[in-house]
Amino acid sequence: MSLMTKIVTATMALGLSAPLALADGHGGTLAKITESGEIVIGHRESSVPFAYLDENQKPVGYSIDLCMKIVEAVEAEVGKELTVKYVPVNPKTRIALMANGTIDLECGSTTNNLTRQQQVEYLPITFVTGTKLMVRKDSGIQSVADLGGKAVALAQGTTNERAVLAAVEELGLDVKVLPVRDHAEGMLSLETDRVDVYATDHILLFGLISKSKTPEDFAVVGDFLSFDPYALMVRRDDSEFELIGKKALAAVFRSGEIDAIYAKWFDPLGVPADPLLKAAFTLGALPE
Repeated sequence: MSLMTKIVTATMALGLSAPLALADGHGGTLAKITESGEIVIGHRESSVPFAYLDENQKPVGYSIDLCMKIVEAVEAEVGKELTVKYVPVNPKTRIALMANGTIDLECGSTTNNLTRQQQVEYLPITFVTGTKLMVRKDSGIQSVADLGGKAVALAQGTTNERAVLAAVEELGLDVKVLPVRDHAEGMLSLETDRVDVYATDHILLFGLISKSKTPEDFAVVGDFLSFDPYALMVRRDDSEFELIGKKALAAVFRSGEIDAIYAKWFDPLGVPADPLLKAAFTLGALPE
């Protein structure tokens, strides 16, 4: 048995994997970033105001701003400036692209739940929302109870899809479901009268209305059908990279910089930070 074989065998006997780290002391995501000189950000294209494309087709938004704080922290850790590569994701692809290593950080409007934590990990909560309905103001629809015989657009693979279907089943309603790829397609289906309702997180509905050519035609209605705490996604089982993200966000929360970032994106929508979200910021502001 060669010396290298003995070392590998001994390492595996200890329940560890080889190699544990690169020469610079980093493993996992940080090693990948250090070697390539780039960090890959997964972003949504129409999740206003969290992550969407501006008039120049550049990803912008609340989640993007927070992710850039993490990019700065990663640059400080690896000791060099990084190229930021953007990869568009949607509800059906975001988990898989994180789990298979295509993206390093997901900056969108993703709910942290225990089922998803079997495949990915999350940083501290950055927003709290829940499922509601967007309708035309003259539709007569005020809640899920009014959906009998109606058509509803739902983004596939979302917590919203599950929440609406569960509520419809509980009430025994006959509802036609139109699966859509993302929020832009859902909004378009409502604007063109293909459906009577588009359902997703309430804050995203307000964002879609704000970007509509006729915002006065639409309304967000109904009670919350789900509890959806948003958080930025990172790779599972990579505590080193996760800690950098936690520290970066904690600094933003502690300093109060989060208030300015929040106001930048949500004040135009008329959506103040509610007490539950403020509590999340406080809990995320861990001391050094």
